[in-house]
Amino acid sequence: MDLFTGDLEREGDYELLELDDRDLTGQDAREARFLSCALHHCVLDGVRLGGAHVLETSFVEVRADTLDAPDAEWRDVALTDCRLGALRAFGGDLLRVTVTGGRIDYLNLRGTTIRELRLVGTTVDDLDLAGATARDVVVQGSRVRRIDVTGAHLTEVDLRGADLSHVDGLGGLAGAVVSEEQLAALAPLLAAHLGIVVR
Repeated sequence: MDLFTGDLEREGDYELLELDDRDLTGQDAREARFLSCALHHCVLDGVRLGGAHVLETSFVEVRADTLDAPDAEWRDVALTDCRLGALRAFGGDLLRVTVTGGRIDYLNLRGTTIRELRLVGTTVDDLDLAGATARDVVVQGSRVRRIDVTGAHLTEVDLRGADLSHVDGLGGLAGAVVSEEQLAALAPLLAAHLGIVVR
């Protein structure tokens, strides 16, 4: 893997490259292709990855207030100990993506097609799956403070490892797996959603 010291470019082609301790703030990599790359300790604030193809690539301890990646393809991607304010990856296609450790304030996956997503030991303040189609999602030992599943289509989505504090669009939880403790905590919300009066 070669060390890359240049700037990111729109429709750029990056393969087997390592970016280490780089400040890439505001760079435009829309429609770019990243294959087998590694980004370590980089600042990605305002980086634009709309329509990009991010394949077999790892992000380790990267930081960004906002990372824009709408309509992008993420395949075999790992994010480890990253600190992101907002990751806006709505309308895209995620396949075999793992987020381990770190924190994401707002993970926007609205309308995204998701297959094999793992959230392990991480904190997500706001997970937005509204309108998403998600299959084989596992949340393990993570804190998810708010989740929006309005209009979502979930299959084999295991939320038992999440600390769920608030859920929007309760009808979209169909297809999800929760624990008995989570179900008990969600009971008041479910009752309100169904119009059940509890006295």
